[in-house]
Amino acid sequence: MNRKKGYLLFILSILFLIGSIFFNAANDTSIKNIILLIPDGMSVGNVTLTRWFLNGENLSWEEYICGLVKTYSADSPVADSAPAGTAMATGYKSHTGYISVLPDVANMPGQKEIPVELRKAPIATILEAAKLIGKSTGLIATSNIQHATPAVFSAHWPDRNNYEAIAEQMLYNNVDVLMGAGLEFFVNRKDNENLLEEMIRYGYTIVENKEQLLKVSSSKVAYLSNSLALPYDFDRNEEEIPSLSEMTKKAIEILSKNKNGFFLMVEGSKIDWANHANDPVGVISDILAFNDAVKVALDFAKKSKNTAVIVVSDHSTGGFSIGNSNTSKNYDKTQLMDFILPLKLAKVTGEGLETILLKTDSLDLIKIKEIVLNYYGIMDLNDDEAKTIENYINDAKNDPKKAGRLNYIVGPMISKRANIGWTTNGHAGDDVEIAIYNPKGYKLSGIIENTDIAKFMSKLFNVDLDKITEKYFVKAQNLSKIAGAEYIINKDNPENPVFIMKKNNIEIKIPANKDYIFVNNKIYKVKLINVYNGSDFYIQNDIIDFFNKK
Repeated sequence: MNRKKGYLLFILSILFLIGSIFFNAANDTSIKNIILLIPDGMSVGNVTLTRWFLNGENLSWEEYICGLVKTYSADSPVADSAPAGTAMATGYKSHTGYISVLPDVANMPGQKEIPVELRKAPIATILEAAKLIGKSTGLIATSNIQHATPAVFSAHWPDRNNYEAIAEQMLYNNVDVLMGAGLEFFVNRKDNENLLEEMIRYGYTIVENKEQLLKVSSSKVAYLSNSLALPYDFDRNEEEIPSLSEMTKKAIEILSKNKNGFFLMVEGSKIDWANHANDPVGVISDILAFNDAVKVALDFAKKSKNTAVIVVSDHSTGGFSIGNSNTSKNYDKTQLMDFILPLKLAKVTGEGLETILLKTDSLDLIKIKEIVLNYYGIMDLNDDEAKTIENYINDAKNDPKKAGRLNYIVGPMISKRANIGWTTNGHAGDDVEIAIYNPKGYKLSGIIENTDIAKFMSKLFNVDLDKITEKYFVKAQNLSKIAGAEYIINKDNPENPVFIMKKNNIEIKIPANKDYIFVNNKIYKVKLINVYNGSDFYIQNDIIDFFNKK
């Protein structure tokens, strides 16, 4: 009898063990790789227009749309890209212009006032978390790589326009793949540091064109155009400049060599810029390029079976609508080609048209009308419109500082003819789409906060961003007091301040925004950068252990 009972207990324990294994497997939400693709400034209306441009064909991510995202920031219902990106990268809403630091103003409904001690303090990003658990990381943008959206994943600063500080933090945060524009902020700097040389010392292979990029096989790569942005895709020289999808494919190839996995953020930056200019041709150009990049990501994810792909805009821009004052009384009788044909005739964006006109000698109204027709598709440009273009081009030729804004002039011209409406040259406060492909099935749904995206990615990687912040971004003054150490901030070189802690015979020097410290002049690497936010230093808490070592 006892033997039978023991046998029964043995069988039950085996069944319980098997059941628990299957239960845990079924509830395992962890993922090896995350590819986050952000079409900056893209609205739902932008997607609809591009779909009609493709004769009704769905874009690559549309079958995975699972909800809408609230885009407001801590201090405004209409978000700037910096706090909108910060929310997605860190799980915290922030102030206009702030890059992955806590806000000093949080007055939107539901937001709690930030204690004075924590204002402008850095908060950990999902990229930094990925790095700490041994994953490779990458950032791709069609803007300069220091622009707000790529910056929020790899830097901490309460001013999105401080590209030099952001570039420095980005480098020393050891992002494995950097692709986009903005080389000048690594080279021509107020602090006279040549970060390009430092990149090479840190193991990066620097590539300068498409051919070199497609051939490179290194594990750390930087492709950085010496400009503020890459061209719109319609304007791109295909022989020299890689497309967003080509950069995405190469980045995945490089990052997937890491057996621990990777995090990659891909931004279609100039969708936002085209919306700012109210240029629907630019919008379509770069949504189509972004669409191809998403296809690359999804193809990889479906083959790897351990990669999540998230597609989400940070906010909408332009107050875009299909329909304008032309269609107020006949909106239901306006035909598809009344919207699409004027856009189909364009070969370049407003920015591309400016490049062509600036290179053309002996411009007159007839020549301008001819070029605008041939390249931008406007068939009935009137004399007043042509004169406006002529005056702008003459000003831009005489003063290059005035160049770069023809799309703000011709965008509304083609929009009027295509029955496209706009309400602003700024951002708008409406919700945006989110699409998720996850082989494990777990995904966000419904109407969510933008902060939920960081929390979702944290769950996929099984990391705790708050704990990382608590460990790696401690206010240096507070840590010094805990250690019983004296401290000063040395600003002999104001562009490169150094926090210095002293106790007994030990001196620790902590240079701003670097990934190393000096203990009695001996260099030690740290896991995340020493963040300086313009007033205070933030460092990892175990630095004080050096005071206890013999």
